[in-house]
Amino acid sequence: MTIAQKEPVIIRPIMLRPVRIPGLLITGTDTGIGKTVIAGAIAAWFRRHGHRTGVLKPAASGCIRRREGLISEDAEFLAHCADAPQPLDVIAPQRFLEPLAPAVAAQRAGGTLDWQSIQRSIDAIAGQSDVLIVEGVGGIMVPMDEKHTMLDVAKWLALPSVVVARPALGTINHTLLTVNALRGAGVDVAGVAINRYPAETPPVAEETNPRAIEKWGKVPVLAIVPDTREQIAKSVPPDIAAPIAAVDWARLARLWREE
Repeated sequence: MTIAQKEPVIIRPIMLRPVRIPGLLITGTDTGIGKTVIAGAIAAWFRRHGHRTGVLKPAASGCIRRREGLISEDAEFLAHCADAPQPLDVIAPQRFLEPLAPAVAAQRAGGTLDWQSIQRSIDAIAGQSDVLIVEGVGGIMVPMDEKHTMLDVAKWLALPSVVVARPALGTINHTLLTVNALRGAGVDVAGVAINRYPAETPPVAEETNPRAIEKWGKVPVLAIVPDTREQIAKSVPPDIAAPIAAVDWARLARLWREE
């Protein structure tokens, strides 16, 4: 009788340490989902409530080139919302010109993702903050380097996650896949924020999707954020700030200081 041989267990190195202050990781079901505006609105909420609010974009692609180098416009927006004192190259320590997954963008730029620079940013920002808002990169399975994805980052940082989702047909599947992937990795899912909800009377799919996500995902829909035609530059429009303001983000971030 042949004894089946077990495949060797591959243990991946831990590239980042758990964040030592309360915080939230803002991820999404896809790229271009509106994570930045939701993360910025949450950061602004903490700032208005008197908390020193740190913001981090571990890796940013599709950056713009200025005299001072590559700049992440997402990081600029987050920094403004949080009134963050750190420079942009600390808030977004890894920046790439091409709008690609970090693993691909880094390879095409002739390098690899520098995890140590990300850890240095986390340590520096956490040392000056009461709470840390981390905006993820693309969807949760986006490759960060040759061996790791954004899901690994979520697991390492050990922050409760907020999943930003679209309102339209198909979002139930995308949202539940993201929630299940996070939970399977041992990450606490704080809830879902549905972004760009129709301002007028919503179609049937948009109207019923939030309840379906809550039922099948056993996860709360924290906020339904309306679609807005306002230009988002350096501030969060009131239509977006209002549903964000209705949530106790301090409780979800495990920041137990009284408001």
